[in-house]
Amino acid sequence: MSDTQPAAVGFDPEEIDTAASTRSARLKWVVVVDEALPAGRAANAAICVAGATVAGVSGLLGPDAVDAEGFVHPGLPWAGCSVLAADAATLRAIRAKGEAHEGTFVADMPRLAQETRVYDEWLTGMHDSAPDTIEYLAVSLVGPKNRIDKIVGRLPLLP
Repeated sequence: MSDTQPAAVGFDPEEIDTAASTRSARLKWVVVVDEALPAGRAANAAICVAGATVAGVSGLLGPDAVDAEGFVHPGLPWAGCSVLAADAATLRAIRAKGEAHEGTFVADMPRLAQETRVYDEWLTGMHDSAPDTIEYLAVSLVGPKNRIDKIVGRLPLLP
């Protein structure tokens, strides 16, 4: 994300309708992963950007569920989340298009994040990286449905 503070993206409490279809939600959430990654690295990248997204976008998770025995199961994304596949160049373009639209939340997973084991080393590496040299493994976008649909087009689901 840029140095400027992005506009807040999220659902107001009165918008959350867990009885409605995910298609009726005002905002759409997609995670796009580099299709060339092996399964484990793809899962890691998707999970990392999802974690950043849930922390940065209000109202994504529904209420906790309680089963018949009283065990609590933490809430899941009530509005859904599609995990899509793209090549590296398309992933970079998707990230740029998302960043260009105010009202769209963008979280990314640079390759450097999977190559470092110490968070401060990742921070330093990112600080020293020119933006046009950063390789992205996954990008998470949340924004108005029509905007997100235009950005991701008809990308396939991640196999």
